[in-house]
Amino acid sequence: MNNAPSPLIRSTTVVAIRHNGRVVLGSDGQATIGNTIMKHHANKVRMLFNGKILSGFAGSTADAFTLFERFEEKLEQYRGQLTRSAVELAKDWRTDRYLRRLEALLAVASEDRILLISGTGDVIEPDDDILAIGSGGSFALAAARAMKIHAPDLSAKDMVTESLRIAAGICIYTNENITLLEIDAAK
Repeated sequence: MNNAPSPLIRSTTVVAIRHNGRVVLGSDGQATIGNTIMKHHANKVRMLFNGKILSGFAGSTADAFTLFERFEEKLEQYRGQLTRSAVELAKDWRTDRYLRRLEALLAVASEDRILLISGTGDVIEPDDDILAIGSGGSFALAAARAMKIHAPDLSAKDMVTESLRIAAGICIYTNENITLLEIDAAK
């Protein structure tokens, strides 16, 4: 029996964009088990560290709650330093016997950067200030990139909303019940 984590995290779409002085992170609200929709309005995004850090997850809900909790501890320990906290969580996630079995991805954002954190030790900052994870992530990423290039006058909030709607029209694990979080990167 293969106990390796599945390479595709299903059941959601999370998108983060930094654009024109705003940082927005959003997700759909669908929660599924296998091919059954269990909930339509799940909240997969959170504000952390006194509203200065945005976070969202794709993957197992219980695993994501564990990771949110651990990430919050790292943020407190490293006084809100996003990159340092992300690297330390990724190291723990990769090496800890319990954590390394967790199947989820985290998208996190502050006023100056967006990061992907994975259980394989990855901490990745996208080149274009756009990040999308989950089963609908590639669809949302393509849509967000197109909007940022061809419709730069749109707000970050509109770009995240529309990219999630486009993903929901393609990905069966994504719906149009969207939750958005926003911070002002221009402060």
